Amino acid sequence: MTETYARTTDTWRNWAGNVTARPVRTASPASVDELAEVLRRASGDGLRVKPTGTGHSFTATAATDGVLIRPDLLTGIREIDRTAMTVTVEAGTPLKRLNAALARDGLSLTNMGDIMEQTVAGATSTGTHGTGRDSASIAAQIRALELVTADGTVLRCSPDENADVFAAARIGLGALGVISAITFAVEPVFLLTAREEPMTFDRVTSDFDRLVAENEHFEFYWFPHTGNCNTKRNNRSAGPAAPPSRIRGWIDDELLSNGIFQVACSIGRAVPGTVPSIARISSRALSARTYTDIPYKVFTSPRRVRFVEMEYALPREAAVEALREVRAMVDRSPLRVGFPVEVRTAPADDIALSTASGRESAYIAVHMYRGTPYQAYFTAVERIMTGYDGRPHWGKIHTRNARDLAGTYPRFGEFAALRDRLDPDRLFANDYLRRVLGD
Repeated sequence: MTETYARTTDTWRNWAGNVTARPVRTASPASVDELAEVLRRASGDGLRVKPTGTGHSFTATAATDGVLIRPDLLTGIREIDRTAMTVTVEAGTPLKRLNAALARDGLSLTNMGDIMEQTVAGATSTGTHGTGRDSASIAAQIRALELVTADGTVLRCSPDENADVFAAARIGLGALGVISAITFAVEPVFLLTAREEPMTFDRVTSDFDRLVAENEHFEFYWFPHTGNCNTKRNNRSAGPAAPPSRIRGWIDDELLSNGIFQVACSIGRAVPGTVPSIARISSRALSARTYTDIPYKVFTSPRRVRFVEMEYALPREAAVEALREVRAMVDRSPLRVGFPVEVRTAPADDIALSTASGRESAYIAVHMYRGTPYQAYFTAVERIMTGYDGRPHWGKIHTRNARDLAGTYPRFGEFAALRDRLDPDRLFANDYLRRVLGD
């Protein structure tokens, strides 16, 4: 292990830069056997262990002062099973590499989030999701997984093997063990037609239920300090493929959504009084467009402007009322919010700690440009969300603790009991897990 196990004085930082950690050493195992040895050695040395992906979580889920496991060498596709229509992939594989590899083989995941920089294990373990009327989060598409527990045991988990672990570990927060491989359901690659269109806040909220019911994937962004929204409807298409032209794609996705937006955010951070005017301009910058392409090119977009984020899952029927309350709060406050508020949906699933566990859900996500004070805004929004029995996204900023969360997750006790069994000495604990899961 001399090449994959080293002492370090480096500071680890997440993507947003709001979380740092100084591990005693790092490990980059290249196989499941090496991973098991890393865990056994750390346990013998009395060190905590956390795997990290690409750092796209805004919480300290992956932070540790013990051993930090980097997934760089646990990458690649193990197997594509065209009979079962599954793909088994190493845990450290970035979603963008998985999507591209599947497309080359004429396959696709059914649903995705809106970015694909994360590793497959990092994305699923924190509950990454997109939007969907019928298709749920990435974790809900898992058909089996391989988990290395605190004592180095390799568990293969599925509905037919270690089913109780499978029920929880698909969104396990890194608290049950280290995932070494995941088997996802896949389907033949298909085409999606995206229809992006400006819409007023009043119209989109009044028609929200209809828009969700009529579209396979619906989402929208509301620009605070305005009555303007941008909507996106993705539906399967018979084709032909008609992606945006290279020039139009660059203008919309790079120049406006990243380049000019970066400048606007920087100005707003330096001179907060300009934010409402900038918001009014930004909300009108993107015009309507329709295009058709393979799924990952429609679901995902480049996100180069760095920010911090909080997101809550609510019972879907509460979404509009909660969003209207957020708008009223922003309008009557001195807050200056330069980032749009994102609203998505998901069907109920059966994963113990999924934010959509047991209930059809809507997600309301709020953001602030990196380096801008966000605490007052996030605190006010969180107060509204908790009033609607909201569940915070595990990988995004929130202040909830185990006592709060046990009341909103009916299967919280089931997860806690499994954690006690698989990691009784808390090899995988850190401050964040102590807060949200208890000790």
